[in-house]
Amino acid sequence: MKPENESHLSNAPLYNSRIIKTYIQLLRKKYPHVNISEILEDAGITLCEVEDQGHWFTSDQMDRFYEELVTATGNKNLARDAGRYASLPESIGAIRYYVHSFSSPARFYEMVGNAFARFTRTVYSRSRHIGSDKVEVTVKPKSGITEKPYHCENRKGFFEAVLSIFNNRLIHIEHPECMFDGGSVCRYIISWNKSAGDYFRMIRNYVLIIFLLAGLFSIVYLPVTQGLIVVSTLMVLLLATAFFGERFDKRNLAVAMHNLQESSEQLVDQIDINYNNSLVTREIGQVVNRYTNLEDVLSAIVDVLSFRLDYDRGMLMLCDPDKKKLRFAAGFGYTEKQHKFLKNIEFQLDRPESRGVFVLSFREQKPFLINDLNDIEASLSPRSIEFARQMGAISFICSPIICDNESLGVIVVDNVRSKRLLLQSDMSLLVGVSHIIGISIRHTQHLEAREEQLHSVLRIMVSSIDARDPVTKGHSELVAEYSTGICEELGLDKEYREVVRVAALLHDYGKIGIPDALLKKNDGLTSNEYEYIKSHAEKTREILEQINFEGALKHVPAIAGAHHEKMDGNGYPRGLKGKDIPLGARIVAVADNFEALTACRYYNVPMPPARAIDMILQNIGTYFDGDVVEAFIRYYNRVYRSHQAGTGQNSRRMRG
Repeated sequence: MKPENESHLSNAPLYNSRIIKTYIQLLRKKYPHVNISEILEDAGITLCEVEDQGHWFTSDQMDRFYEELVTATGNKNLARDAGRYASLPESIGAIRYYVHSFSSPARFYEMVGNAFARFTRTVYSRSRHIGSDKVEVTVKPKSGITEKPYHCENRKGFFEAVLSIFNNRLIHIEHPECMFDGGSVCRYIISWNKSAGDYFRMIRNYVLIIFLLAGLFSIVYLPVTQGLIVVSTLMVLLLATAFFGERFDKRNLAVAMHNLQESSEQLVDQIDINYNNSLVTREIGQVVNRYTNLEDVLSAIVDVLSFRLDYDRGMLMLCDPDKKKLRFAAGFGYTEKQHKFLKNIEFQLDRPESRGVFVLSFREQKPFLINDLNDIEASLSPRSIEFARQMGAISFICSPIICDNESLGVIVVDNVRSKRLLLQSDMSLLVGVSHIIGISIRHTQHLEAREEQLHSVLRIMVSSIDARDPVTKGHSELVAEYSTGICEELGLDKEYREVVRVAALLHDYGKIGIPDALLKKNDGLTSNEYEYIKSHAEKTREILEQINFEGALKHVPAIAGAHHEKMDGNGYPRGLKGKDIPLGARIVAVADNFEALTACRYYNVPMPPARAIDMILQNIGTYFDGDVVEAFIRYYNRVYRSHQAGTGQNSRRMRG
């Protein structure tokens, strides 16, 4: 049995996918008969994981992979061959650029610890410069890590490969101490032959010394003519060696700079991808600040995903309140026919036998990356297979949408046109995005629940007014309808229209404190009775101020309480005048007056709409705002076409 810490580390991500990719590229070049797919499957590795440079494999996966390779190829030196293969341009891509960005092998081996850290998390390494063409590299496994001998051989091949990158220099590797032969570490002494540039620099240095000595000698012992010949000859030799040495240095530096540029460009590309991915989460987070209903939020989220992510199609599926069904909520990239098909399909969540990928992802809160639907076809239900065929899906990613450890739905993306291979990094990104989506959906659901709660309270309050008197039943709803129509004609925004609508619904709520004897009185009111009834406006404000209206709705009490104010300042309860009266109250005043004149009351009979509008027109500037009255007439003519002929003249008269 493995020790607990070793068992834990065997399942830890330790080896970068680029190591295994080098093996696979070597196989394709030298062992084309080997079935790579079977080897990867036996090792528990998928091809998309290998292609993903950000993916890391466990030591168990790495060991099984290598054992399968040796068995399939019969080459016991495969690890060293793979290390050597790393020098070829097609094998390691950006790694080659990274290595070649160093101006000399000595400089790279000094930094070899950082190089290893990019490919493996299993060892510590230290390098020591022991000569102009020799370094010592010491490799020690991290605590709890147990390597295999093939890792040592692979390192030797890698060290050889590095020097072959630098102008194909010959190399000699000594291995005086090995942890697989009783040593505590693996120690490598790496030496290499000097390049032509190194020799020219060495000759230049010797010639410079000779030049100085010969110059002194010629000054002291030789005639002037002979001294000049000697000095000139040495000068030419010095310049020639310096020239060729400089030429080789520049060539090596140019190659290093070119590869450094290539590496930088790849890094910039990755930075662009990371920045774009960060924008996804930020923009989705901002959606909830712009919209308050779920449909708008989902539509905005889909727009962000479509614009920011590199997928051909994507959709959000949400569960119903009882968590029994999963239904399509929004999507992008689908044809009209596919969109219609998605709107009519649902997946059962309450059936234990359901084994579809979407259901499993929702139920187990687990993401799935499928690069070939044929690989899992045997585990799918006929209905799921039919769904995949209808959508033309072969590969896709499905991630659960989760908030507060509760599944809300799933997000699914795929590539049917570009055929781009989906990677582990794609799934990781989608998992992160799905959590932000979950928070946005839950927040919106809470807003909608609060809004529905408010509407329920409003319905109860309006019903309580209607229940007192069947004659005036429906008055508040009609006033709210007229008020909303006026708002639309005035071009007021949606948020303020809702404020006015709510104020119109509750504008008479203060009458709940007025006795029935006064409200239902057929005869004329005394002055005291009229003053008492007028108090309902202030009572409306006082009652509504006790409700915790939030946001723009906080203006509802003031608007509802001021609907009897008049433009000339002779209204009540506060005698406000002109623009001091809230716009919403001026709107409700026109709507309330028209509805009262045209409805049946205890104290009057219904008035024809045309005559009611005439009376309102006569009181523009004293009782009513002219702009509001004109907007009401436009609305009334538009909605109630049967009255248009009777009110058209009035409208023209008012404008004239």
